[in-house]
Amino acid sequence: MSLAWIVFVKELVDALRDRRTLMMVVLSSVAVGPLVLVALSVLVAGIEERAESRQVHAVGMEHAPTLRNYFERQTHMVLPAPADFQRQLVSRQFGDPVLVVPADFERDLAAGLAPIVEVFSASANTRAQGGVGRVVRLLQGFNQEQGTLRLALRGVSPTLLQAVQVEERDLADPRARAAQLTAMVPFFVLMAVLYGALNAALDTTAGERERGSLEPLLMNPAARSALVLGKWGAVACVGMLIALLSCLSFLPAQWLLRSETLAAMFQFGLREAALFLALLLPLAAALSGVLMAVAIRCKSFKEAQANSTLVILAVSLLPMVTLFNQEGEKPWHLWLPALAQITLMGRVLKGEAIGTMDLLVPLGAAALLTLVCVAYVARQLRTAALR
Repeated sequence: MSLAWIVFVKELVDALRDRRTLMMVVLSSVAVGPLVLVALSVLVAGIEERAESRQVHAVGMEHAPTLRNYFERQTHMVLPAPADFQRQLVSRQFGDPVLVVPADFERDLAAGLAPIVEVFSASANTRAQGGVGRVVRLLQGFNQEQGTLRLALRGVSPTLLQAVQVEERDLADPRARAAQLTAMVPFFVLMAVLYGALNAALDTTAGERERGSLEPLLMNPAARSALVLGKWGAVACVGMLIALLSCLSFLPAQWLLRSETLAAMFQFGLREAALFLALLLPLAAALSGVLMAVAIRCKSFKEAQANSTLVILAVSLLPMVTLFNQEGEKPWHLWLPALAQITLMGRVLKGEAIGTMDLLVPLGAAALLTLVCVAYVARQLRTAALR
């Protein structure tokens, strides 16, 4: 262990000496939390602003004074739409749906007919598409009011048209609803940890082989296991440092939220940060071992970078299982590294309880993966000839 400690200190100093790369990794890991949350808050604030907008853009509203009167009684302002609104909607230059009223609206309404009004939008235009529901609900309210007036004029109670009263109840916790918006936050933290350990893992294996400094190191009378433990420990420490900074960055990032709704629902305190760290630290150790196992067979740093893309691809694709799986969480999810961390970090954001076994299973899987990878690297250094 004393030899492993010497190698550990040497590799850690080498990793910290590359200040430019280290600063880029640290800054990106610290900035990932605030940037993601600010981007989400801007998105949510924009959606809320459009949902609460009291403006309706229309064409031909002069033919429907009854409809205009209803909109104004609902505190909505009717504005004229651009002349080429269809082109602007398709090109995303205009961000509101457009209501088109026919010229014979009042005549058909007085005759008891149902005039056809059109709501123009473009599904690729997310801003305009977000306001369609508001305009449609206004029109449904107008329909209900007109139907009620017609029934009352004929002495018929409007309640006869409502056989049942429907009330919607959302059983989701407010934090669970917020987690639907912040579901990408654990993914960015996970990738920050991966990229944080990537450069150190490649440099301490394929980088030393390319520079020719690995052969003199192996000529020392030291056990290969001690050398590997020291190298792996240094790489794991760098990954764990990135995990620590990424988790702590969410604490001040909440001050930057522009959406009051998201700020009220997204609660990330010291408890959540501690749970994130309990999940990410073993994963950082396991990813360090995996990256070293991939790079140890490579002859150059560039070749190791190319081979490590497979690890990056696997880690980035595993969390997508939660997106495509609509049947809820499965027990085997906790046995796959990366997927287990994404699953449990999602529980933390939802405010759900996490049991001891929920933490021990990913910890055991990460420890097993780390042991296998470290043993493989030691075996490669012990048996394979350096070329």
